[in-house]
Amino acid sequence: MKTNCVITIGRQFGSGGRYVGRMLAEKLGIPFYDKELLSEAAKQSGICEEIFEDHDEKPTRSLLFNHKIFLAQFDAIRSIADKGPCVIVGRCADYVLKDRPNTISVFLKAEMQSKVERAVKYYGVDPQKAEDRIRKADKQRASYYNYYATATWGDVNNYDLCVDTGKLGVEGTVELIARFVELRQAMLEAKK
Repeated sequence: MKTNCVITIGRQFGSGGRYVGRMLAEKLGIPFYDKELLSEAAKQSGICEEIFEDHDEKPTRSLLFNHKIFLAQFDAIRSIADKGPCVIVGRCADYVLKDRPNTISVFLKAEMQSKVERAVKYYGVDPQKAEDRIRKADKQRASYYNYYATATWGDVNNYDLCVDTGKLGVEGTVELIARFVELRQAMLEAKK
């Protein structure tokens, strides 16, 4: 399927966002960016990549420094989107690209039990500490997003599509998003 859309994926920890994003990009034949975005931001800004990794989607005490990191990521996201269709996971990409008509923003969620199972299986999280780890990661993501995006992380009003990966699984979620992209692409072309 050909697309000229940029798909951004916000996600709860353990909802499978990275896997969904990677599989979606493969299905659509477009580039995928998750942690790769940090390398791109480091290259463009001249800031050490390890600093981006240390501050990745986390609030920090040094707001001025974190703001510089965010702006470098902001620039990298725009630069990547300027190159053409792609899938970008996290890092406020939906907010950064919200004014572009060819952007499709998706938010992935799942019930706690589903997220716990995924965190244990794929990330090696201790089953006794999984809920705590999930809540902490989501709190960090929300804090980061809410500060830089001046919006509310996970609020359905900020996204074009919200999907429960626990109900559809990763493959079903990829199929649903791909179909949404296809329909959206057709609508954009009809407006030309």
